[in-house]
Amino acid sequence: MQIREVDTNTAGLREAITRFLRQLTAKERQITEADLEALIASENSHLFVAVDDTGNLAGMITVGIYQAPTGRKGWIEDVVVDEAYRGQGLGRQLTLHAIGFAKQQQVKLLSLTSNPARVAANRLYPETGFSRKETNVYVMTFD
Repeated sequence: MQIREVDTNTAGLREAITRFLRQLTAKERQITEADLEALIASENSHLFVAVDDTGNLAGMITVGIYQAPTGRKGWIEDVVVDEAYRGQGLGRQLTLHAIGFAKQQQVKLLSLTSNPARVAANRLYPETGFSRKETNVYVMTFD
């Protein structure tokens, strides 16, 4: 299994990401061509995919990096391992890859959130070096 950063929109990429998003959330979601192109073109967003030996996309992880007054920070988003590949350590591989990438980018603080219902993910993150931060997360959606 290889982890690659997506730098071009290839055949089947949008469909794979849509499949991953359906597995990540209970909502029917899909990524549009325009959103995918914007994600790939963004200097601050880094989409990584796991690719098996036959070229099938098996998972994804996104790292967003930004500069704040308190330092360079990173945020992990949309970590998904396809159902067919779960239980093989791919979530760990994706997470460790994102951590290594963040370190290369001189990020001082790397954060993520995880739904409490995602038991395996919530076990994985402390095992890969994350600690739980007691905080309140507030969100606002504009859809």
